[in-house]
Amino acid sequence: MPSMLVIATTAVPDHLRGALSRWTSEVVPGIFVGSVSARVRDQLWQAVTDTVGDGAAVLVHPAPTEQGYAIRTAGTRRRVPADFDGLTLIRMTAAPKVKEMRSPS
Repeated sequence: MPSMLVIATTAVPDHLRGALSRWTSEVVPGIFVGSVSARVRDQLWQAVTDTVGDGAAVLVHPAPTEQGYAIRTAGTRRRVPADFDGLTLIRMTAAPKVKEMRSPS
């Protein structure tokens, strides 16, 4: 039985966006919404995780949880889902530090 999903992408290859748009609608740049079976959802997510590269992606889909949905992530993100007594909360990680370049003296 099909269920709704949302996939949000950042800085992913164009061919991945094209593959996602075959099964979903890109409602705004990088946000894909669709209604697919669990099998198709899992295959789409496998394609995302295999090709996300330096980009990032988030999948939100219905699940039998207290909140009614599950979150999956791929790539490097500052926002990381964390389980807290059965609830998925979003934990913010520290911003990456920029190393200062020293000129040779």
